[in-house]
Amino acid sequence: MTAMPHEPEAFAEAVATMLRQIQPEYAVELVGPRELLVNGRRLDLENLYRMVNHEPGRGSEIVEHYLDQLFATDSLQLMSMSLDFARARIMPRIQPESIFNHLSRDQVAHVPYVNDTVIVFVTDLPHMTVSITTEQLVRWRLTVEDVEELARTNLDDYAPDLEIQLVESKEGGRAAIVSQHDGYDAARLLLSGLFDRLAPQLGGDFLVAVPARDMFVAFSPGPNAFVSRLRDRVETDFKRLPYPITPDFYYVTRDGVAGTRTSTAQGEAA
Repeated sequence: MTAMPHEPEAFAEAVATMLRQIQPEYAVELVGPRELLVNGRRLDLENLYRMVNHEPGRGSEIVEHYLDQLFATDSLQLMSMSLDFARARIMPRIQPESIFNHLSRDQVAHVPYVNDTVIVFVTDLPHMTVSITTEQLVRWRLTVEDVEELARTNLDDYAPDLEIQLVESKEGGRAAIVSQHDGYDAARLLLSGLFDRLAPQLGGDFLVAVPARDMFVAFSPGPNAFVSRLRDRVETDFKRLPYPITPDFYYVTRDGVAGTRTSTAQGEAA
């Protein structure tokens, strides 16, 4: 397997070359150190770059698989899938507000969340996920509230026997880790029974970190040394891992989830 260039612009040029080979009829132009213009549409390579840096020995394989899925004819056809087909496959994901730096807010089905994040929705298929657009909601005659309810219900049912690893730190804090690596680890923050399941183990109200899509750590809000050490790790993971979400913690209570800017809860519950 061939390694990909580490320098961002050389990486983007290599991706552009591979895409031209896979889809020779496409117009592909390099417009930034981690951005391509493909048939007039911008393709942000930041997550792909992080994925390759996370497993550099599989660089070419990761890029080829990513491009095959992204530009497969079947995935384009799936944009017109029926609601009957999609209903049981609709799932939620938490994304940073910054996704709208590259996507049109009006075209992405989403609801606001705390910590400068939003909940977006995808149709989960065997080999890929397809983002749900506002155009699809109109065609399906659903409101964004309808699709959120479907997505949260499907998330509850997705892995009913979810494995949670409980650990106790040297400082005396406790943590609960979800590591399914199914693309929905961070989204488990949205589970309807999350508080009831974890509060007894974590001593009541607790904090949650989801620095990236495939990470979920719930933990007790003290002692301070324990929380500080976790904060350092979360900030590192946010900068390092593919599909980053936020370095900020979420504060989970029986009444809902609040955003934080420090180790204490602030903002409105969601």
